[in-house]
Amino acid sequence: MQAREKLTKETGKEPSIEEIAKDLKVEPEEIAFSLDAIQDPVSLQEPVYNDGSDSIYVLDQVKDAKNTDELWAENITILEAMKKLNYKEKMIIDKRFFDGRTQMEVAEEIGISQAQVSRLEKSAIERIKRIWK
Repeated sequence: MQAREKLTKETGKEPSIEEIAKDLKVEPEEIAFSLDAIQDPVSLQEPVYNDGSDSIYVLDQVKDAKNTDELWAENITILEAMKKLNYKEKMIIDKRFFDGRTQMEVAEEIGISQAQVSRLEKSAIERIKRIWK
């Protein structure tokens, strides 16, 4: 803060993070972390916009719809179910659904037919479904 104030007085303008870092002989990241650390905390319930009827809160701005509690629990369940698959089934499910490969690509990669990949994939999915319930 002292370096920031000093540079502001010297230049007559707000210094950049890089200018403060150069003055203090530290990395710009350290300055950014330090400036973030001294900010007053903001409540997630703090309104950021209000048009008279509906308010938008900080929570609405930072909400993560992709990583909900339900999705987190489902991912854990799937991972636990996958632990019960045999090596080949696990490898096929990983390549197909997590790496986005086709059955033909998986078949070529692991040296079996596309029909075998299909059969193993189907049985692995059925096992996961049974474990899930």
